[in-house]
Amino acid sequence: MITPHTEGEPVPPTPIAVPRGSSTVLRIVLGAQLRRLREHRHITLEEAGRALRASHSKVSRMECGRVSFRARDVADLLTLYGVADGEERQTLLALVERANLPGWWHNYNDVLPNWFETYVGLEESATGIRNYEVQFVPGLLQSEEYARAVVLLGYPNAAEAEVERRVRLRLARQRILLSPDPPHLWAVLDEAVLRRPLGGTEVMRGQIDHILRALELPNVTVQVVPFSVGGHAAAGGPFSILRFSQPDLPDVVYMEQLTSAVYLEKRDDVDSYLEVMERLCIEAEPASHTREILLRIREEL
Repeated sequence: MITPHTEGEPVPPTPIAVPRGSSTVLRIVLGAQLRRLREHRHITLEEAGRALRASHSKVSRMECGRVSFRARDVADLLTLYGVADGEERQTLLALVERANLPGWWHNYNDVLPNWFETYVGLEESATGIRNYEVQFVPGLLQSEEYARAVVLLGYPNAAEAEVERRVRLRLARQRILLSPDPPHLWAVLDEAVLRRPLGGTEVMRGQIDHILRALELPNVTVQVVPFSVGGHAAAGGPFSILRFSQPDLPDVVYMEQLTSAVYLEKRDDVDSYLEVMERLCIEAEPASHTREILLRIREEL
């Protein structure tokens, strides 16, 4: 789980507006605000834990957004922190219920590992999503047939019902691109992603058509890094960067592995990946050329 952080000396917390977002994000926002309140009053984790008749580790997990919240616990902490009444107290208590609501993706718990559940929850609330891919089309841009081929590649022995559940989950994630307030998706694809006929030639042609349709959306940008570039900035492999409107949520770098994932949020780490992404965008063909590139590759498949 991502741990929100602030830099510098603690400052007096100000009343927050109830943010929009998934339960994953709301837990992080609520936890970050509780931590600021505690630090501003110079109260230790141990002291806060005693107020809840619990250990300091429980308070730490709450502040990191790793657990669900009980309204009574939050109310007791707010009283301890001197937030006796008023708008801020009501705002935070109202946030508890929303932070505990299960997201739509909880319906897919049978095929959704915990390490990826965090990403889906963050993705749901991001205002900007930047992807770099070297092997697969990003999940938010995959056609149904291509998604099925990807799932079968990763789970060759899965039952047909499980495969379909995984495909349905991937397609359900794509709804955010058509939401009333969608994120801006900016994907940079290595040319190999488009040349590799995953699922067969016809599936790949259909996938390219799917990307062409996605490019008609004002919130989707795609660039291609051609083979002619040779070596490029992202020598370490694929990654995603998520950005949020909430000040309590720093940018998050996500890197997926075979059976786990890495989340980076420290400022230096994120800045390094942002710099790599900017260099990739410069090395890639301009976005204005993407449609022409896709049509040419489609014909050559």
